[in-house]
Amino acid sequence: MSSKIHNSILVFDVGVSVFGLLIVLMLAFNPPVSHESLFLQRPLVGFVFSLICILGILAALFPRRCSQTFHFQRESSGLASRRISVTSHHPDCAEFSAHTIHINSHTLCAACTGLLLGAITALVGTVLYFFGGWHIEGTGFPIVLIGVTATILGFLQLKLRGFARLTLNVFFVFGAFLILVGIDELTGSLLIDIFLETFIVFWILTRIQLSQWDHWRICRRCKSPCEFGE
Repeated sequence: MSSKIHNSILVFDVGVSVFGLLIVLMLAFNPPVSHESLFLQRPLVGFVFSLICILGILAALFPRRCSQTFHFQRESSGLASRRISVTSHHPDCAEFSAHTIHINSHTLCAACTGLLLGAITALVGTVLYFFGGWHIEGTGFPIVLIGVTATILGFLQLKLRGFARLTLNVFFVFGAFLILVGIDELTGSLLIDIFLETFIVFWILTRIQLSQWDHWRICRRCKSPCEFGE
């Protein structure tokens, strides 16, 4: 796929993601009056979101298997390519220093670590709310606003480095959980919950696409030939 086509798709996906967040705000400001709570509604919604969290955890633990980060290539410079090692599914290259964190002697992907911690936190919250009977009466609206803010910050993490990037990725996942919980408390609608879970998956995929675009952009502007960007 050419970079122009990919960029067009990315712009479309970002636009749809923003549209989804606007719908969330509309639901929060003007929730439907009817509450058609169904039998086992909460466990069903919780099961679907738990599955999303578990798949996210697996993707964060095994990023090389779950994504093809460097699926773009810049034009060859005609120079011999140098081989470089890969740490935490990123090239061991100074251009990617903002994408990693160092804990003791280990190098970790900041984004994947943040998504992992966020997914674990959201999974715990899912068990408490959807299966443990945790209630948040009267706080659905502020919870949605916090969730929307956290999700937006997660999309903006590309400009940050290291632990700041990690933190915003935690916010991104947990923000999606807060949106789901807040809207569920406000509307009590199974259809709206499933609609939101569909959008949450779309937000995650868009977030992954943004990372892939950022990786491609870094390799494209790099002047040093290597096997990732030649």
